[in-house]
Amino acid sequence: MSEFDIYSLGDVKLQSGAILPDARLAYKTYGNLNRDKSNVVLLPTFYTGSHLRNEGFFGPGRAIDPQRHFIVSINLIGNGFSSSPSNTPAPADKGNFPLVTLYDNISMQHQLLTEHFGIERVLLVTGWSMAGCQSFQWAAQYPDMVDNILPFCASAKTSPHNIVFLEGVKAALLADSSFNNGFYDRQPQAGLKAFGRVYAGWAFSQTFYREKLHRELGFETAEDLLVDWELDHLNWDANNLLAKLATWQAGDISANQTYKGDFQAALRAIKANTIVIACDNDLYFQPADNELEIKHIKNGDLRIYQSAWGHCVASPGNSTGFADYLDQAINELIG
Repeated sequence: MSEFDIYSLGDVKLQSGAILPDARLAYKTYGNLNRDKSNVVLLPTFYTGSHLRNEGFFGPGRAIDPQRHFIVSINLIGNGFSSSPSNTPAPADKGNFPLVTLYDNISMQHQLLTEHFGIERVLLVTGWSMAGCQSFQWAAQYPDMVDNILPFCASAKTSPHNIVFLEGVKAALLADSSFNNGFYDRQPQAGLKAFGRVYAGWAFSQTFYREKLHRELGFETAEDLLVDWELDHLNWDANNLLAKLATWQAGDISANQTYKGDFQAALRAIKANTIVIACDNDLYFQPADNELEIKHIKNGDLRIYQSAWGHCVASPGNSTGFADYLDQAINELIG
């Protein structure tokens, strides 16, 4: 079995009117589609995630189980597996890569599910962070197709403060003179290291650092953790990070011809049974934003998980307590 599969969509016209040439979705499936195709669980990927990282959200005996479900894990455009600045042909390569919105992403994912697999209904769409944003998008964009969603540490519309946070990490990367407007000969290492170092201050909470919880990750000091984040981001293509960042900043389930910017109408259109999980110490996907959203979702429930780990409480392997909490909520929806 190959590591992952590629679905080719040809040239795709985006919301902006730009063309994404030779668009490709990288995906991997787990389990088997049942006879009536009613066991589909869709897992989009998060910001620095992939189908490989998504494997931490399911497994034998868990709420999402390949023995019972047909799991489709789809890589976000821009993550280096699906079409990205690093692998797209000219004239859309490198710094010329167009904005691909969440609406564009979900349109392509919909084509994969319907035309390639013949799937007409999705039992559950769930995911962490940007994957959770895609869960909201799916439910608003195809309300008659999605039965349940469970976004966690995510939002239906990127908040102004979240946009400002992203501008900060973006500025740290662009300050590297070798970035050259995205047409660099080698990766802008100083910018990538700065990006990772700035990001680490947002990914975990103030209490996390005050209580030295980084030691639970194997880092004696906060500086050790920052160095690790620097090194981790050196593994990323700078343009890919920025392409996904632009997608994230543009996140808004109502930014399309269906809802014409009426955010509340888009939320009210969601028919899926919805559980949203927020973390009380998430510094950029704030529970307060989810509280404003959930009041307009007919079958919606907001649950707030308390943890000093902040946004990264949901990262696979960080917190068994959160994993159990997540599984319990998923079982309530589809168990």
